[in-house]
Amino acid sequence: MAEGKLKALVVDDDPLVLELVERSISRYGFEVITTRAALGVANLLRTEQPDIVLLDVNIPALSGDRILGVVRQFAGPDTLFILYSSMDESKLRELVRASGADGYIPKGVTGPELALKLSGLHHKRMANRPTPAARVESVLQRDVAAPQSQSTTAQVSMASR
Repeated sequence: MAEGKLKALVVDDDPLVLELVERSISRYGFEVITTRAALGVANLLRTEQPDIVLLDVNIPALSGDRILGVVRQFAGPDTLFILYSSMDESKLRELVRASGADGYIPKGVTGPELALKLSGLHHKRMANRPTPAARVESVLQRDVAAPQSQSTTAQVSMASR
């Protein structure tokens, strides 16, 4: 993230949508990278390390939900994948569940509302992630608990003989 800005990668086959989204959210402090090519997304994830990836669902060559399945491994653990489509919202919600996306935004949402939704999703993700100290504590608890349960098992086995 450059200078406190959220970095968004927008993937859509329609250049007008890309331009509209870029203008809409860059005005509200986002650094925006756009691409029409589904095949270059993995490289962009590696090199640009975006905070958010906004994926069009209706790309003819490779739909956004399928792109997600291929490229998620190249993204950082805190990268959000958001499906962006004009399809019926109930179908879009089901696609989010099926694909493992982090959420969706209907294509009718633009300007400040789009920026607000993206920021809100990112803020929610960051607020819910464990702190480094909590992760270390969790690992320590797991590692400390494991030997105790093994020694208890050994004592029980010895006592039953």
